[in-house]
Amino acid sequence: MSDTLALLEALVARPSVTPDDAGCLELIGARLSALGFELQRMDSGPENFRVSNLWAIKRGSDADGPVLMFAGHTDVVPPGRLDAWASDPFVPSYREGRIYGRGVADMKGSLAAMVVAAEEFVRAHPEHRGSLAFLLTSDEEGPSVDGTKVCCERLKAQGQRLDFCIVGEPTSVDQVGDMIKNGRRGTLSGKLKVKGVQGHVAYPQLARNPVHQAAAAIAELAAARWDEGNDYFPATTFQISNIHAGTGATNVIPGEMVVDFNFRFSTESTPEGLKARVQSLLARHGLEYALDWTLGGEPFLTPVGTLSGAVCAAIEAETGRPTQLSTTGGTSDGRFIAKICPQVIEFGPINASIHKVDEYLPVDNLDPLKNIYRRTLEQLLN
Repeated sequence: MSDTLALLEALVARPSVTPDDAGCLELIGARLSALGFELQRMDSGPENFRVSNLWAIKRGSDADGPVLMFAGHTDVVPPGRLDAWASDPFVPSYREGRIYGRGVADMKGSLAAMVVAAEEFVRAHPEHRGSLAFLLTSDEEGPSVDGTKVCCERLKAQGQRLDFCIVGEPTSVDQVGDMIKNGRRGTLSGKLKVKGVQGHVAYPQLARNPVHQAAAAIAELAAARWDEGNDYFPATTFQISNIHAGTGATNVIPGEMVVDFNFRFSTESTPEGLKARVQSLLARHGLEYALDWTLGGEPFLTPVGTLSGAVCAAIEAETGRPTQLSTTGGTSDGRFIAKICPQVIEFGPINASIHKVDEYLPVDNLDPLKNIYRRTLEQLLN
């Protein structure tokens, strides 16, 4: 059994359902400490929702050299109904060349590969230039308030410089390394409450139906073209996720309708611009409404450059295949790191089973993933 697979087994056996780290950071921290990493815990949050965070750094022979950081999360989403799984989600098991367990792909496989890559690199190059760091949290699958976000604020306050960051999110589609993320779209959510007057359906002249009033505005929002995207990002999208109105009775005109919606937006749009357009449209339709906004994250982009070039070269050297740069998918902690680090790339294993029952990872993905991480270190820190 490879070192990477053995470490992955040990991590999966720790049931770290968000925000519980379940001892993963102690395990990783002990291995990094043995390599000469300086460890700093940055735990945060209330006692009933305590988030475990670890900052670790190994300084090389050149203090002014580049600082490369691996980033990731130890927390996993709940497994759901245990009887729906073919095997215990927190007992690593094997079938048909795959390892099964909650978190093997998202993202304990990446963490295991990163740690072993760091071990191999530091032992082979003890006098490497620059610095190698890790930033790990147990609050990525949860609210993402007391995890990477808080750590980045503290690192900035400490004056810590970062040059490159690789986030271990599972980005590959069919084969390891066929896709990396060099950015992510922003996410902006709205909760719209359209006010009406409740009444009897037989006397509509005595009521005001918010569903009827809002229908044309909702249709216009759904049909709107918000921007055209650009060379890196697809066009901004608008999606309604929930609509609720009424009391459940068929003879009552509702007094209020609530609409939940979300924008996934490119760098061609801003949160302020999207809000202004929505509010202008609602006003034009004469609606009486209240609207609450939640900015989940702004878009970030790492243009083609030193880090993306190194990762792409490492992938081709290891697999013989080129890779595709992409900004598709959901949000990640990269949105926080990009505020303090100029070049952020997400790269990890195949993502076909993440968050699903019977989450799996092909065993033969692990060592190539580890080798790609190590090759990247060799290019940038050696």
